[in-house]
Amino acid sequence: MASKALFNPIQVGDVTLKNRITMSALTRNRAVDTVPTDLMKEYYIQRADAGLIVVEGILIVRQGSEWPNAPGIWSEEQVAGWKNIVDAVHNAGGKIFAQLWHVGRTAHPDAEQQKIAGTPVYAPSAISARGGKFRTIEGQPGYTTPTAVEDPWLIINQYKQAAINAKKAGFDGVELHGANGYIIHQFLDSTSNHRTDQWGGSIENRSRFGLEAIKAVKEVYGRNVAIKLSPAGGYNDMGMPLPETIDTFSYFITEADKLDLAYITLMRYSPYLDVEYEPGVKRGIQHDTLETYRPFIKNTKLILNVNVTPEEGEELVSSGKVDAIAIGMNFLTHPDLVKRVLHGKPLDNVPDFAHMQTNKNSGDWATGYTDYPTAVY
Repeated sequence: MASKALFNPIQVGDVTLKNRITMSALTRNRAVDTVPTDLMKEYYIQRADAGLIVVEGILIVRQGSEWPNAPGIWSEEQVAGWKNIVDAVHNAGGKIFAQLWHVGRTAHPDAEQQKIAGTPVYAPSAISARGGKFRTIEGQPGYTTPTAVEDPWLIINQYKQAAINAKKAGFDGVELHGANGYIIHQFLDSTSNHRTDQWGGSIENRSRFGLEAIKAVKEVYGRNVAIKLSPAGGYNDMGMPLPETIDTFSYFITEADKLDLAYITLMRYSPYLDVEYEPGVKRGIQHDTLETYRPFIKNTKLILNVNVTPEEGEELVSSGKVDAIAIGMNFLTHPDLVKRVLHGKPLDNVPDFAHMQTNKNSGDWATGYTDYPTAVY
């Protein structure tokens, strides 16, 4: 493709990106006992041509996630592992943000990491999500009923400490994972937040947790803080009626836009991320998230995510509808994606779904991870 707009540099916060093709955060389950590895370093170095790499979700505290080999950032060993990766990406000419992740009610008390943590599964309210698949727990249980966190400042302070640790590791910035039914999203959504204190009830109160988490992390990273949002819901049993969805996210985005952020990532509706808990009844709230919420983003860079092709991205950036795009699956399967787009090469690698995720019982973790071929130039 003859692309120009995607290859114009852009400033996000205090960071200058060399192009507007960013790599979306996607969990790949290659950490060993929550510690990042040299294999992960190889994976990210391969993709350092991205304008910005947002690494896979990093757990801010030990949690019994469905992703048993997800990395964390609460220990010195983890910080050292991330610094090894960050330094390598910087040496390869890349920029890299940490995605800070608390899974909230989608953890399980019988998962190994949750048992080690010795803490309850925290959420805004004691309301379980439907679904869930914990392959490492006998019987493959679904989601449990969580414990309502008494004082949400406990978790907000954990976000701040995670940001401090990310800064030690050298990350250029941080993205809060406010999407896909994890804890910031759980506070926002009235179906998962039934609190009657200052953290629940009204839209303003349900927005408080996410906004305070942003402010806490900004004390560490200044302008180099971002947030990812998925207003269309669906995944992890999220979604309010459409009018309430629009009112809630319009308010939250308006307030976040005032906080001098690096960017806001908006996820579009995706059937892949939608769920049917009842036959024929989709959980997601289908609407055009870009069209609906773009007017409320006035001071912040906007990145669009979910099934955005480079061709569409060129049109969106050229027209000013978005400032950059985030690509997920195609970045996983094409380590040279940016170079392919620049030279008009097809994105034709076939996803190796059998090895997309892994666990401690898997064999060669490089398969389906760092072995995708590059194009011939």
